[in-house]
Amino acid sequence: MTLPIAATKRQQINAAVSEVVKEMYPAVQHIRYDIGQDWGGQWAIFFRVLLSDEASAEGTLRDVAPQVVRRMSDELDLPNLGLFPYFDFRSQAEQREIPEPAWA
Repeated sequence: MTLPIAATKRQQINAAVSEVVKEMYPAVQHIRYDIGQDWGGQWAIFFRVLLSDEASAEGTLRDVAPQVVRRMSDELDLPNLGLFPYFDFRSQAEQREIPEPAWA
């Protein structure tokens, strides 16, 4: 099993995540990620995006979620890193209700 080039690029990925959070705060509270294989065996990056409750509101989420995806794509050349991106979004209220360490 060969690791994708991204395994050696965590510093670049962390910098991109920090930049997007800085630009989109307070709507985006933080972004966590893991690198692994998806269900089809392809290398992927799984982003967990914690949004403010306001940004998670029905009308706002339609605008915020695509902005996060676009900004992360602008900051990182994911295909060149050998990764397929997956994005999962959660509100602060959801995290309070069902606290999961991976989202903290």
